[in-house]
Amino acid sequence: MKQDNRIEWQETLCVEQHPGPFQMVIFGASGDLSRRKLFPSLLALYQRGLLAEQTRILGCGRQSFTDESFRAHLAEGLSGEPPAQVKAFLSLVFYHAVDYAQADAYQSLARRLEDLDTCQRTCLPRLYYLAVPATLYPDITRELHSAGLLHEADAKSWRHVVFEKPFGFDLAGAKQLDQSLRQYLHEKQIYRIDHYLGKETVQNIFLLRFANVIFEPIWNAHYIDNIQITAAEAIGVENRAGYFDQAGILRDMFQNHMLEMLSLVAMECPSTFAADAVRDEKVKLLRSIRPLLPTAGTAGIVRGQYDGYRREPGVPAESQTETYAALRLYIDNMRWKGVPFYLRAGKKLARKNTAINVVFKHVPHSIFPNIPAKALQQDVLHLRIQPAEGMGLTLQAKMAGPKLCMGAMTLNYNYLDSGEKPLDAYARLLLDCSLVDQTLFIRSDIILAAWELYQPVLDWWENQPQDSPLLTYAPGGNGPAQADALLATDGRQWV
Repeated sequence: MKQDNRIEWQETLCVEQHPGPFQMVIFGASGDLSRRKLFPSLLALYQRGLLAEQTRILGCGRQSFTDESFRAHLAEGLSGEPPAQVKAFLSLVFYHAVDYAQADAYQSLARRLEDLDTCQRTCLPRLYYLAVPATLYPDITRELHSAGLLHEADAKSWRHVVFEKPFGFDLAGAKQLDQSLRQYLHEKQIYRIDHYLGKETVQNIFLLRFANVIFEPIWNAHYIDNIQITAAEAIGVENRAGYFDQAGILRDMFQNHMLEMLSLVAMECPSTFAADAVRDEKVKLLRSIRPLLPTAGTAGIVRGQYDGYRREPGVPAESQTETYAALRLYIDNMRWKGVPFYLRAGKKLARKNTAINVVFKHVPHSIFPNIPAKALQQDVLHLRIQPAEGMGLTLQAKMAGPKLCMGAMTLNYNYLDSGEKPLDAYARLLLDCSLVDQTLFIRSDIILAAWELYQPVLDWWENQPQDSPLLTYAPGGNGPAQADALLATDGRQWV
């Protein structure tokens, strides 16, 4: 039994699978995402014994590296790790220069992969990771197919492709992208990655809801007053202005991360903990969300832009891109009838904070003298996703002392208290890729359902800007005051 000052672990049931050897090809291997996230995550898997020694990782890109110079390039970004472990890990890493637009380059890639196949019979399964701009997805996929690099001879020699968001720029673009990929890939070969789904607290929503009998009876409109999802960042656009100004916060956060968190909190229990069963329930939930049909004077949607955004490098002086949005959603099904879901996300806010707060209803009657039921604070379940992953439960309790003094008491747990550093979100998702587990990856119908929800809002902002004012808010605060009013009109406030 392991005990700390807050949590007592009586028994741990672990089902950890170890993948067999495979080949991983990373397009865009010299880019920022690869250096900051992918290779450190692969190293973490190697350090935990979750990367077989026969695995081979081939970085691909337009830059000219040798195997040795590429390893040296990566080693600089891994300088904080034990040198012996880094050296051993990098012995699995190789490099191959590829011009993405040249068909001959993929024939050369095929020969290199055959040379690196440790089974010498081209028997290793293969994972392609496209850490490149989304505009290159169709071209790279087409050329991989033309070179025979996506052909699966049998179930063991699988060929999977990982795609980073954005999955389209709008509903029409998402449909077009999906159609172009389906020419060369089956859905079971496509892994659309959302790193939020690899975070410990997000994954724990499943266990919290479906492995504890105390929550299921009260996880509905009879007991829950509202649910709030916040994704706040203290930083601005930094070096992403070129992408962000085209996208905006609705495309960057709501269409993917926010709806994925919402679906996990609100979905029905799947029949089994299998990829398609889980994703079937997600898409049912998304299709149950009441359509957003904004009109002039709509109080359920707020958008804003932080003061100084237009002076950021790479941002147009007249930009109308939103850096903040807040909205109210309703889910039209039996479980959630009448329960508002409040979502907000923004940049240049007071602090970095991503959390889901489940706010329970007031007790129906107070037996305490001179303390009406409405005066009692509401119980809140806090699911902290970042920066300090963990959870808390705020309850009403008697304060210490002889008199009847009531106050809020919060039971808290942080994942770091367990004594074991959790896997990074990317490491967890890369592990699932190698285990052929699509549970935490996004299916095409989920993507389209998300775009169908938000497309009317995007169209409204573009076509009728006079009816949807872009509010200005001060950096370092909580966003536009109108976002507080969004809840205040309902008699509520942000937690």
